[in-house]
Amino acid sequence: MAERPTLAPLADFSAAMTSGQTFQLSGRPAQYTVLYFYPKDNTPGCTTESMAFRDLHAQFAQAGAEIYGVSRDSLRSHENFKAKLELPFELISDPEEALCQQFGVMKLKQMYGKQVRGIERSTFVIDATGKIVKEWRGVKVPGHVDEVLEFVASQA
Repeated sequence: MAERPTLAPLADFSAAMTSGQTFQLSGRPAQYTVLYFYPKDNTPGCTTESMAFRDLHAQFAQAGAEIYGVSRDSLRSHENFKAKLELPFELISDPEEALCQQFGVMKLKQMYGKQVRGIERSTFVIDATGKIVKEWRGVKVPGHVDEVLEFVASQA
């Protein structure tokens, strides 16, 4: 799938998320929506990344941003992961890969010498009009969440 150009308007979408809620892109009350796509609940990199977003959650809120994590894991897995890490934000379940396809984050990766299809760790900042204003692909976890916060805070 071709990469989505920055500043492209997104089609409205909805998806199931934790706490029995449904995510709907249109009508988000926040100035910015941060969607971070990660490969799998309870894996080392995904745990570290989620805890970093958790630890800076208040600063993101101050900057007018809501955070949502997205992976192909089930809602049940997400609820357990969210509770275990005490995440103050919701996780979106995308088992059918609809959002993954829309954002172009499904990639062939090498794992233990074999090619596997999975989510390329990526983060998107979406403004109140539904446009992607910044994206990071192929994310390395150390320092990433600070960089996202710095970007969001600079937009205020």
